[in-house]
Amino acid sequence: MPRLVRPDAVLVQAVIAGSLSFAHLHDLAEAAGQHGWKAWAYPVSVDLLLVAAWHRLRSLRDAGEPAGSAWSWFVVALAASLGANVATAGLLDLGDVPDWLRILVAGWPALAFLGGTLLVHRPTPPSEREPDPELPPVVERVTEPGVQAASVPTLLASEAVAAVTAPPALVAHAQKIAADHRARTGSAIDTETLRARLGVPSPMAEAIAAQLV
Repeated sequence: MPRLVRPDAVLVQAVIAGSLSFAHLHDLAEAAGQHGWKAWAYPVSVDLLLVAAWHRLRSLRDAGEPAGSAWSWFVVALAASLGANVATAGLLDLGDVPDWLRILVAGWPALAFLGGTLLVHRPTPPSEREPDPELPPVVERVTEPGVQAASVPTLLASEAVAAVTAPPALVAHAQKIAADHRARTGSAIDTETLRARLGVPSPMAEAIAAQLV
């Protein structure tokens, strides 16, 4: 016996609410002088910006990045949708729409286009950026048959340090940090502290530490 398809209450509620909001936006746009297909395009524009902002907001939050810009456009689209619902509830005479509302409705396409462009053309995430030419390249090495497995990490670490060339300006800056550390603590700076102060990878920090006097 085939299973009966039960309607999802949340989905039904979303369809009803979306249809009402869509109609309110259409009525407000038409009352503000946008007739024909233009009046129908306004609710589509508002809803698309709302969805795009929410999608961008979720993506930024999942990536652990600031989401202030996405929040701003989400509030703008929500205010446009909520404002139309309230305005068509009898609080506004749709037969005599004020000039400021006509200006807002007429300027909405440009605002929505700007918001959509900023939401779509986002900065490139760090994982997709080109590597920094000043940082040492990652070299993959193949273990020779005669080399014992236990000695491989030590050999790779020592050869990686030897292959790294630190910029002179960075070495000079590290010498100042080391001198300041010695003046404050009375002891030489260790490699891990130097790495944290410079914000460089461990091989680079070890190469710079080897050059400190």
